[in-house]
Amino acid sequence: MTATETATATATATATATATTTATATETVTPEPERDIPGDGVFVVGVDIEPGTYRTSGPADSALPNCYWARLSSTTGEFDDIIANGNVQGPTTVTIAPSDAAFQTDGCEAWTETG
Repeated sequence: MTATETATATATATATATATTTATATETVTPEPERDIPGDGVFVVGVDIEPGTYRTSGPADSALPNCYWARLSSTTGEFDDIIANGNVQGPTTVTIAPSDAAFQTDGCEAWTETG
């Protein structure tokens, strides 16, 4: 008598891998301080404006012939914050120091940096 064994093995392997990666880069851009002072307001030195010498042609409104400016040591609004100020009726030039905290202007034409 003869014995015969037959073995059959079948293996099927299927692997599917799907990977999706999405990268989003966000860049924060800090604007450079302005070289000119556009009009009324309190402008923080080094953030809104650069230190330097600025000139205005004077009052923006002929009906209110005064142009007020102030160099400030702080922005608290206290009277003691004023380093120097003026209330002019014509062209004027002001030098804003790097140590000034802010510059305030009211009723003036735009200030242009001269150097």
